[in-house]
Amino acid sequence: MATIVELTTEAEHKMQKSIEASQHEFSTLRTGRAHPGMLDGILVEAYGSQMPIGQLAQVHVPEPRQLTITPYDRSTVGAIERAIKMSDLNINPINDGAGIRLNLPPLTEERRKDMVKLLHKKAEEGRVAIRNVRREANDHFKQLEKKSEASEDESKRAQEKLQKLTDKYIADLDQLQKAKEAELLEV
Repeated sequence: MATIVELTTEAEHKMQKSIEASQHEFSTLRTGRAHPGMLDGILVEAYGSQMPIGQLAQVHVPEPRQLTITPYDRSTVGAIERAIKMSDLNINPINDGAGIRLNLPPLTEERRKDMVKLLHKKAEEGRVAIRNVRREANDHFKQLEKKSEASEDESKRAQEKLQKLTDKYIADLDQLQKAKEAELLEV
């Protein structure tokens, strides 16, 4: 069984991973500007398997509201176009034979509010993940205490330290959420 110090370090590492995962989730939310991360969740049926667009093509941002996708193999242009149409991006791809252009329309106020709601949902999922890490670690501390591998004082100190870590990472997540929300509401 791991020691209290090892469990605390592991819990902190998992909380950091939760922040990184939430940050990635936030980056997939569409703001008024184009960015290649918008296409991260889209899988294309190519060469007999599902592949992310990034493995099949280069994605560039020539203008703030435009993305260009240049496939490495021209035969995949149609498959990439279909995958974008089927995605939840709600953008019509323009196929010029050699590549695809995506022109992003400006977000309406209603769409911005929907994006903010989605952002809040993703942030709450991140908070829950951090709290779950805390709960698991606290359970391990209590098990060590029951098995007499750690004193009650050690367990209490570890739980207090873990609570401070939890508060810190949730505050970090809140800051990320506020920054993304400001970006989404920016006209």
